[in-house]
Amino acid sequence: MTLRFDCAVDTERARGITAAVAAIKRGELVVLPTESVYAVATDGFSARGARAVREAKGQSPTTPLPIMIASVTTIPGIAFNPSIAAMDLMHGFWPGALTVLVTPQPSLAWDHPAGAPLAVRIPLHPLTLEILRITGPLIVTGANAAGASAALTADDALDALGESASIVLDSGPLGTDPSLALVSTVVDATGEVPVLVRAGAVSLELLRSVVPSITTPA
Repeated sequence: MTLRFDCAVDTERARGITAAVAAIKRGELVVLPTESVYAVATDGFSARGARAVREAKGQSPTTPLPIMIASVTTIPGIAFNPSIAAMDLMHGFWPGALTVLVTPQPSLAWDHPAGAPLAVRIPLHPLTLEILRITGPLIVTGANAAGASAALTADDALDALGESASIVLDSGPLGTDPSLALVSTVVDATGEVPVLVRAGAVSLELLRSVVPSITTPA
């Protein structure tokens, strides 16, 4: 059974956070808000949780899953030898809509496809940040079926995921602020020179104001 909490009400918000953290620690799925869409989240190091996310979204077992963290200080623990440029981008644009691809730490016991880069960012939404500070790294990806429209309300997320999520943290409609409605920009920082993979909320001009060497795909 899915439990839903109205996070516009302080007491419900507090209860919802407690319930979400407990569910995450069990490797269960939680629906929570990001800046622009609802996402499904679970423990970043739970193989059970990773499988549940992929099944709920109809994804292949080898699909890489993105990670969210609460602080740049977490990066050395999850990324192998991150470059100076990568760290400059993180310090310059996090929290925010910039996803950075890094090389994952090979020693970590998590369900991440061999050879695939790790997508990581710090979100802006205060509720999700509060949970991340308690739980540590989380797998967080859109609460929609693969290829389907983004979930802009908690109802959208429930329609897409069915009963697969244990907890839903309802923060009202998302995507209504045009400045937050764009997808995150994605930069591949696994090589010597960072490469813009996907244009989004953070423009190439802004990126180059921090790391001038960023290139675009040939």
